[in-house]
Amino acid sequence: MERSLWTAAAGMAAQQTNLDVIANNLANVNTTGFKRSRAEFQDLLYQTVTAPGTSSTATTNIPAGIQIGLGARTAAVKRLFQQGDFKPTDNPLDLVIEGDGFFRVLRPDGTEAYTRDGAFSVDENGNVVNSLGYQLDPPITIPEDAKSITVGRDGTVSARLADETVTQLGSIELVSFINPAGLQSIGGNLFVSTIASGDAVSGTPGQDGLGEISQGFLETSNVSIVTELVDMISAQRAYELNSRSIRTADEMLRQLAQLVQ
Repeated sequence: MERSLWTAAAGMAAQQTNLDVIANNLANVNTTGFKRSRAEFQDLLYQTVTAPGTSSTATTNIPAGIQIGLGARTAAVKRLFQQGDFKPTDNPLDLVIEGDGFFRVLRPDGTEAYTRDGAFSVDENGNVVNSLGYQLDPPITIPEDAKSITVGRDGTVSARLADETVTQLGSIELVSFINPAGLQSIGGNLFVSTIASGDAVSGTPGQDGLGEISQGFLETSNVSIVTELVDMISAQRAYELNSRSIRTADEMLRQLAQLVQ
């Protein structure tokens, strides 16, 4: 009977993690470039009372055996990188990736980080930076006398100057990973590479499987409120059922205790 208590408790802990993931998804429903996560579960070890295939007689075997499970645990929280919707902004430094790939920025310590958030701005030196002030890599510097900025679908950045001449400022590169789900989230809409993700592979937008860049748009979160609410209800009901298992086991133990009085 005590085994059922611990088994149900393990199920409740797994559903609590599930709810934590769903709550984070809903909290970021309006976060630019956010990618929803999904909790994945595995069953725990089994207590084998009778192993399948054990001999029942000299000529026959037990077909199924007796194995009693000990609950469930969270195996992984997987990031899902499906494309979000596009929102027009008419801001020339708002960029969206149509397809696969990440923008690369440089953190203050010189290390690289990667993002799907294309809401860029210009700092006091004219450098194109993200909302945290991290510089786009390769760097793009906007001249003070630039009247307009154009970003091509292949990442080529050009500016029309005050004297009406057009000058090319550089090109935006995108990076890809063999396993994007293996990237580590560090907050601020940023990811860093890990052994699981593999090394970053740089390329030109629109080539080698990378998406193209569109100017004047932002990618919205790929969180579906309806899906998250359905998952929340499912997690809540699973949590309630596990708690009911604990109450039922408690009632059975109480009845047993009353018998021996």
